[in-house]
Amino acid sequence: MDRAELSITLHRTGDEAVLRLAGEIDMLTAAQLSTVVNEVLVDPPPRIVLDLGGVTFCDSQGLGTLVVLSRKASHAQSLLMLTNVGEFLIRVLDITGLRSALMIRNDQTTG
Repeated sequence: MDRAELSITLHRTGDEAVLRLAGEIDMLTAAQLSTVVNEVLVDPPPRIVLDLGGVTFCDSQGLGTLVVLSRKASHAQSLLMLTNVGEFLIRVLDITGLRSALMIRNDQTTG
């Protein structure tokens, strides 16, 4: 069995930190995501954007991590937003009722 991989690229602009995620968010990689977001929250920007365009899988641990990080960001006066959320993840968030617990901004252009 291959070990799940998650690559995270951080890009900070004036008022937001964008984390581009690629790979899987699961029990093996959720801690890695938490670590990076916690480092960003040391000096919290107004917005933290998680770009999930490259995410191919997210299990219950990953979902829980997203909710926890969203709450942590709130406490730090920052807003955690998800963008480029794939159809599969939107369905999972709807089924689990977690969609309302997360801020989702899908601004994909068609064409």
